[in-house]
Amino acid sequence: MLLHLCTWPEVEAYLQESQGIILPIGSTEQHGPTGLIGTDAICAEIIAKGVGEATQALVGPTINVGMALHHTAFPGSMSLRPSTLILVIRDYLVSLSRAGFRQFFFINGHGGNVATLKAAFSEVYEAIADLQIPNGDRVQCQVNNWYMCGSVYRHAKELYGDQEGSHATPSEVAVTQFVYPEAIKQAPLSPEVGHGHPIYSAVDFRRNYPDGRMGSNPALATPEHGKEFYDLAVTELVESYRKFIGSSL
Repeated sequence: MLLHLCTWPEVEAYLQESQGIILPIGSTEQHGPTGLIGTDAICAEIIAKGVGEATQALVGPTINVGMALHHTAFPGSMSLRPSTLILVIRDYLVSLSRAGFRQFFFINGHGGNVATLKAAFSEVYEAIADLQIPNGDRVQCQVNNWYMCGSVYRHAKELYGDQEGSHATPSEVAVTQFVYPEAIKQAPLSPEVGHGHPIYSAVDFRRNYPDGRMGSNPALATPEHGKEFYDLAVTELVESYRKFIGSSL
């Protein structure tokens, strides 16, 4: 069930059975010469839908723009400041908590969101307590990075070895190729690719990673690989969601 395709009576009925909701979050940022700018949001959204279908859980709207300030020297990249994203998450979850939701299961597609999400969860717990929302002490938030699922990580290493890298990876590009085969991009890739540099400003990032890749070779990606990663991530996150919901009973 997708929240934006439901009516309010349907959501009210759902809340009689479950107070859990899945929230996909990604980013809108460069992913090298062949990766789609929406890669992180695309991956999080399709996997969240798969988990929702398997668990009959409600899936909220995708948060497409995340914390990606270090990518903004590349055209097309967009970012929220960490402080802005914290407020966005806070307002989303306070609204949903007032309606009766208690378990917020984020499926994340972008590593740059993790620290901000965890900080936002602390803000959410405090805000809900201050607002004295009924049963607010039962609210729980969890971030789940699909690309760090054990089965996904192992399969990526099996397929790509060190060429998986850490950004514009063949695994995430493969998932977008599975979802949007009509949007597969081709471009020459330099055999020299930046890796191992610390992340500072956007200008410094582009200087160290001139084509946007971080140790990766997305030319290895295929739609078939993308379907494999999708299946692995959905299977693992279905179990994680069930454990998360069960822990609150």
